[in-house]
Amino acid sequence: MSEFDVLNNHRFISLKTYRKNGNAVATPVWFVREDDKLYIMTLPDSGKAKRIRNNNQVEIAPCDGRGNLLGVDYLPAQVRILPEGEESKHADQLFLRRYGWQKRLFGLYHMLTRKKLIYLEITPRQS
Repeated sequence: MSEFDVLNNHRFISLKTYRKNGNAVATPVWFVREDDKLYIMTLPDSGKAKRIRNNNQVEIAPCDGRGNLLGVDYLPAQVRILPEGEESKHADQLFLRRYGWQKRLFGLYHMLTRKKLIYLEITPRQS
């Protein structure tokens, strides 16, 4: 059993990242899971990406699309930005499988606006 099993059957997680001053910022995001890894996508200049570059320690919990938590406490986790290449392509394929036309529409928008997405890998925090 994995810590991430509580996320099964959910479409969104609340991703809590931390500013340099220590204040937490929670953001609802789509995610996909593969084994003990979660993947999310974002823009490279987004607030969450900037915060993660400064502090890779995050917390996650299942939520609805508006960020309302769904009865489970936050789980400690760590995140890394995937390099362009095979790992990012794999994450993109996982999103296409799970979110289908919604992911395609999202990708089309970013292609038309010339905004490239990056993928983040979330794993349970090591003690």
